[in-house]
Amino acid sequence: MVNTDQAFELLKDAGVAEDVGILTVRRWLLERKVKYAPSKRRESGYILDDTDQAINLLMDAGVASSTGMEIVKRWLREGRIQNVGEGKQLSEYISSEKDAKQYSTNLSNQERVIRQLKAKLKAQDEHIKGLEELHENSVNRLLQQKEQYRKEIVQLENENREIQQETSALMKENIELRKEILRLKEELYKGNKKEPEKTPQRPMKSPNYRQKLGLSKTASPKEVVASYKKLLKITHPDAGGHEAAFHYIKSDYDQFRSTLK
Repeated sequence: MVNTDQAFELLKDAGVAEDVGILTVRRWLLERKVKYAPSKRRESGYILDDTDQAINLLMDAGVASSTGMEIVKRWLREGRIQNVGEGKQLSEYISSEKDAKQYSTNLSNQERVIRQLKAKLKAQDEHIKGLEELHENSVNRLLQQKEQYRKEIVQLENENREIQQETSALMKENIELRKEILRLKEELYKGNKKEPEKTPQRPMKSPNYRQKLGLSKTASPKEVVASYKKLLKITHPDAGGHEAAFHYIKSDYDQFRSTLK
């Protein structure tokens, strides 16, 4: 049932004067057509149950039929009226049966249009929901890819750090060897011109290739070769590596290959 506040607002919206509206609402309250305490708003947002209830209120309030029909149409469009009624009282409110039939038809058409619009809105809501789910799935996939790339970058940085350490150790060893060669040359040209007595040469220690590469003592020749190839690929000048380091590693690699023959 419509409450007094809603009834007064409907009459005011229909163009009824304020003083007339107050008297009408008071009369409706005495006749128990409306209730005093404001009722809880319906979830649908409707105020009136159907067009018959709206017409009865307007007719009882003295609103002209020509104005009342337009107001009922508007209320129906605005969602204040839930359903189209049977229209039994239209003969009293509208001057002719033809007009009543036409009015009822117009209301039915408007209700059909409203239903169509509601169906379109529902379809659009479902479409938007689908797009939101698709967007969420795409974001999750991108986040997973990002995390995978981050792990790969960390792994590559660790490998690069290890290679740089190995390269630095090889360069240091190369410098020490060069110093030893220079020292031997200086000893050769020092003193008198006599040919220095030949001292028995100590057998050269076979270089520990596995230790240089940071491999275990039990590493197979195949693992040693694979490790050298990896270093050669990284230090190659065409790949942005250090030329001196590349030639030093290549020399070691060739020596090790010769021991396998």
